[in-house]
Amino acid sequence: MLIGVALIAVTPASAETLRDAIAAAWDGNPELAAARARQDALAETPSQARAAGRLTAEATGNAGYDRLGYDQTGVRTGASSALGGLSATLPIWTGGRVSSAVRAANGDVAAGGEALRDAEADVLERVVAAYADLLYTQQAVEVARVGIERLDSQVAEARSRYGLGQATKTDVAQLEAQRASVVSNLVDAEGEAATAAAAYRAVVGRDAGTLEASIAPPSALPRSLADAREAAETSNPVLLAQQRRVDAATARIDQARAERAPALDLAGSYGRGVQWVGGNATGFDSAANAGLSLRVPLLTGGLVASRVRQAEALRRAERFDVDTASRAVVRAADTAWASLTAAEGRLKASADGLKAADLALKGVRAEYGFGLRSTIDILVADQSYRSAQLAVARAQVDVLTAQAALLRATGRMGRGAFD
Repeated sequence: MLIGVALIAVTPASAETLRDAIAAAWDGNPELAAARARQDALAETPSQARAAGRLTAEATGNAGYDRLGYDQTGVRTGASSALGGLSATLPIWTGGRVSSAVRAANGDVAAGGEALRDAEADVLERVVAAYADLLYTQQAVEVARVGIERLDSQVAEARSRYGLGQATKTDVAQLEAQRASVVSNLVDAEGEAATAAAAYRAVVGRDAGTLEASIAPPSALPRSLADAREAAETSNPVLLAQQRRVDAATARIDQARAERAPALDLAGSYGRGVQWVGGNATGFDSAANAGLSLRVPLLTGGLVASRVRQAEALRRAERFDVDTASRAVVRAADTAWASLTAAEGRLKASADGLKAADLALKGVRAEYGFGLRSTIDILVADQSYRSAQLAVARAQVDVLTAQAALLRATGRMGRGAFD
């Protein structure tokens, strides 16, 4: 169903669309920028884990001065010295420490990627909600303004009829009271529109102007409740992130077990020193060595076994969290589907009611001109028409927000969701 039942006037050609709002938030929202930066930082952890299995080298050096005492002539003597060295280590066998650490880091990165996708969906859902709220308040303002114009015309007609003796002063007063009530509604609507505009600016990052009311339904919406549930179980980023956390937890069990395994390194070093005594430099003999270093854990005081049990318990917890997340995303899909179905039904009924109220108002005004209707009939018809307009506007908001909630629950809320 196309959202945007005509209420009053055609939207200006330069109106901002929901697609514009989503694009602006996607590119400029600081929450998304921060979440992406954190994910970039997390993406570095696999490289850090791999570094534990790669060649490392370092250079060392030191210098000093030694006071040696006095020579035969009574002059104080001393010597300066400097030592420098280079060492390198290449892990040959790590017992699975590096590979399991890399798998755990990759799992964390994958989980972080899904969490980022959910953060993006959360911001975009709030963009849609802010757009919908502002759209409703703008339409409420316009409904009140046009209602005042319509009542101005009706008050002028009543005064003219009163001057001709065809209406009473009570008729004029009733219409003026109705107009004053609508003016009060306009003031409230303008205040709510300003509040909604501030919320829109906070999430989108710029002022809105007039919004486009006609919004086509997203093509990614599921066609049935069964489709919505299936999509939630296969694509919802919250559930996928939790599944990736289980993968990381499994790798951490292997990482803890690897602490029992021996490790073998190839190591080598080279060093040389120089000493200065009395202005003369004397070089020390250089030294170099290379060899294999084997480390075999024998007793750890139960530390490794405890860490393995701890990692296994954490994996069990992560698996239970997968079940919890699965139930939550299915419930979210069910709720969003029910909300969307109800909102679409209200929108259709409200649109039908608006057509009927429009016809009734026109009929009552025509009959009033022939003296077949009273002022009360005019007031009731006018109030019913404005209520029908606001009901349509509210139903539009409900449909739009329900669509966004369903897209998020099914993992389909992205930059192009409302293209």
